[in-house]
Amino acid sequence: MTVSSRPAIWDVAIVGLGPAGRALAHRATALGSTVVSVDPLPRRSWTATYAAWEDELPDWLPRDAVVTRTPRPTAWTTRRHTIDRTYCVLNTSVLQSILGSGCGTVLAGRAVDLSPTSVQLDDGSTLKAHVVVDARGTGDSPDLAQQTAYGVVVDPDTAAHALAGEAAVFMDWRRDNGTSPSDAPSFLYGVPLAQDRFLLEETCLVGRPPLPISELATRLHDRLRQRGITVPSHSDVERVRFAVEPPPEAGRAHSSDQVRFGARAGLMHPGTGYSVAASLLCADVLARDLRDGSNARLWPWKARTVASLRSVGLRVLLNLDSEHVPEFFEHFFDLPPQLQAAYLSERSNPRGTLSAMGRMFRASSGDIRSVILRSTLRREVR
Repeated sequence: MTVSSRPAIWDVAIVGLGPAGRALAHRATALGSTVVSVDPLPRRSWTATYAAWEDELPDWLPRDAVVTRTPRPTAWTTRRHTIDRTYCVLNTSVLQSILGSGCGTVLAGRAVDLSPTSVQLDDGSTLKAHVVVDARGTGDSPDLAQQTAYGVVVDPDTAAHALAGEAAVFMDWRRDNGTSPSDAPSFLYGVPLAQDRFLLEETCLVGRPPLPISELATRLHDRLRQRGITVPSHSDVERVRFAVEPPPEAGRAHSSDQVRFGARAGLMHPGTGYSVAASLLCADVLARDLRDGSNARLWPWKARTVASLRSVGLRVLLNLDSEHVPEFFEHFFDLPPQLQAAYLSERSNPRGTLSAMGRMFRASSGDIRSVILRSTLRREVR
């Protein structure tokens, strides 16, 4: 679209061009809406590792957006578990290319003020739209629960040694990372990034504050040394830090006139830090609603109920004593696959989510039950 042909009022203006913003722009354009997107650095390359369960991905996403698939990955808690789902690592560059094609007009600029129908940019200009969508992510606030991680990229033979031949390890909570049961826990995450590249990452699932990345680096190298591995100094490194909660000033997408999407709207799972698959899956839903003028959008009552239940799960994770974390996840991975999927992936299945939480409660020790009850009966004071 040329400058002269830009409409005076766009159908949709999107602020923020991470995976969520790009996905919404791509799908809204495909449905015939006029779309303008704004980001300070719209040409920057994505470098993060994005992953998802295969059954979470939308039908419209081309198959080559997935670079590796691992049927039935492993988890370690107090013992070994097999997860009966297929785990996928996305091809980040291909995903960015797919979402960047056919996505309307893209502008480089910083939004300084948003309203439901306008965006004021730092150059003094204003964009008008029938709907403005805030997709700027969660931001970085010490008041928000965060996930941190430190990873190294190794060859498949090194990974096979580190993971005892497992094709992928979703979580490994064993304490061979130089910590004691009283230390804040972290787990090893190991997945293939390509045929010749494997990511081994020490992860603090959630903390307020989270474990520093420097501490996770020390733990990862300690863990790998215990397994007979020294990582070459020239290995590629991944550092991860992000909030798993939307910022308080952003609020929930279903409780404000300002439309939000992606992690900023609360689509991130607060107990896992996963949001990309949910954003890809929900992009069509919101794009259709914006086109049709629907008020339902992303938060029907079932989705609101699931979000509330997941917030209880986050409080449990934040309040658990370190020594009880492996047991807690042991009970989770003992759940039937359909209940694991309900809690991890299904935004509109409150019955399944509640059933998963109820089974875990009944299987847990008295100490863990006490934490669950306290986390359920009162909100955490920050």
